[in-house]
Amino acid sequence: MTPSDFCFDSVPTASVCPICLRRIPARRVTAGGETRLVKDCPEHGRFSTPVWRDSPSLGEWSRPKTPSAPPATATAIERGCPFDCGLCPDHGQHTCTALIEITWRCDLGCEVCFASAGGTARPDPTPDELDHLLETIRPSAGACNIQLSGGEPAVRDDLPRIAAMAKAHGFPFVQVNTNGLRVGRERDLAARWAEGGVDSAFLQFDGTRDDIHRAIRGRELLDIKLAAIENLTAAGIGVVLVPTVIPGVNDDNLGDILRLAASLSPGVRGVHFQPISYFGRYPQAPADSLRITLPEIMTALERQTDGAIRATDFQPPACEHAHCSFHGNYLVMEDGRLERLSGGRSACCCTPHPAAEGAEQSRAFVRRQWAAPDAPPTATAPEPADDLDRFIARARTHILAVSGMAFQDAWTLDLERLKGCCIHVAAPDGRLVPFCAYNLTAADGTALYRSTQHAASTT
Repeated sequence: MTPSDFCFDSVPTASVCPICLRRIPARRVTAGGETRLVKDCPEHGRFSTPVWRDSPSLGEWSRPKTPSAPPATATAIERGCPFDCGLCPDHGQHTCTALIEITWRCDLGCEVCFASAGGTARPDPTPDELDHLLETIRPSAGACNIQLSGGEPAVRDDLPRIAAMAKAHGFPFVQVNTNGLRVGRERDLAARWAEGGVDSAFLQFDGTRDDIHRAIRGRELLDIKLAAIENLTAAGIGVVLVPTVIPGVNDDNLGDILRLAASLSPGVRGVHFQPISYFGRYPQAPADSLRITLPEIMTALERQTDGAIRATDFQPPACEHAHCSFHGNYLVMEDGRLERLSGGRSACCCTPHPAAEGAEQSRAFVRRQWAAPDAPPTATAPEPADDLDRFIARARTHILAVSGMAFQDAWTLDLERLKGCCIHVAAPDGRLVPFCAYNLTAADGTALYRSTQHAASTT
């Protein structure tokens, strides 16, 4: 056991009640190697939820930032966070990625879905509406990265046109968030996306076994996911594998996912693990055993790769709040080994930096790393002269980014974290809303932002 296993700490913050979504005081309470978000609603009582388990402790996982106000705001501060998102003047970070929902249709219908997609007859936004939305958010979002999402964006035949519109408005990087079904079936679809300006695919990929896909998505999907990777790679679109990590379902498969990703490098550019969050209707709070935290994923990666990846390789983020994510970079060697490139946790200093600097660093890294690499040298090019030259040449094409991001639900929402969010959903009216606020739902399914009707008790 480490000293952190015995310490007790209580740090004040604020959250919302999972029942009525009213803003309430909260505390991050650390004891016995676990940090819980503890909060009390005067009407609905106490809620206590694990948000951080294992080593490093929450206090050790730090990358301090000074807040950076958005370059332009769309809303005033009236009721306070999280009810004035637009962004409002109280937000502390610029936009790294703006998420544009181009459809509410879906061809899969997963039980696990941020957007509760597929169950609506709501029409898709028209190209003109999307063009206007891109124009509207440009002053406040700046030259951020764009992720086309939904629903399942691939159901739209005009997706290449939408990507081209984003590029025309000065957004330099376009990624498609996809389940891979259509792009796996239709070999020429990825090429059309690339022609329109799509740089990267954020591919839902929950595991290397079909029992995992059946449990999470309701059907066997491994073959079509692999076909999607092949088609996207052939079209010159970088692929990021995105597993939703669920305890008892696929948390034993993380090392295998990583090994598969390495074997498919340089087409696969990264793996981005997402611990499950709970949105929608939950009459009872999800059990502690149904949650997995970021340090548990880092530790599982070390254990399941026999130490080829170490938990200490990973760093807190430069962009979003430190408690939201981890990342590390690796070079895939010719024999499949992973060589660490990032400096590890010790490389992070404790001197606060402006949050906007981290946002720009993150935007630039994503554009460079998650897109397909530049074409490798031709067979007629001379071999690098020595080991260093060979290392540098391989690093141009075979870096694999490994990261994880913990999204917040009504039980885990920490408003300090939310104010540092850099992933913003562009609402249909042009407001930019932090991702976790936009998708937040009360225990009865009432949405804070996604639906047109807000919860009544949000004061």
